[in-house]
Amino acid sequence: MNKRIAVLVSGGGTNLQALLDAQSRGEIVNGEIAAVISSSPEAYALERAKKAGVPGYVLEKKDCPDAASLTHTLVELLHKLDIHLVVMAGFMTIVTGELFQA
Repeated sequence: MNKRIAVLVSGGGTNLQALLDAQSRGEIVNGEIAAVISSSPEAYALERAKKAGVPGYVLEKKDCPDAASLTHTLVELLHKLDIHLVVMAGFMTIVTGELFQA
């Protein structure tokens, strides 16, 4: 079974594009990019995800009262999407340690 990967972004998405390209070449073994999550609705990375057929999501800092709340919302989304691996590829928001707990 492939591990479901979420890529966290906030900008142009050049790191995401490299990952998408690697995936299309078959270089991501036992994994698939299943979601792209951005801290900015304006991030071009979301367009890159859309072109690759990967669902995109936005979690804005302004929608949460503090970093812990943002992290909690992010963790809930990751669980809902059944994500197994998170790649931090320019997500320009501080997340707390809860993200890394089992």
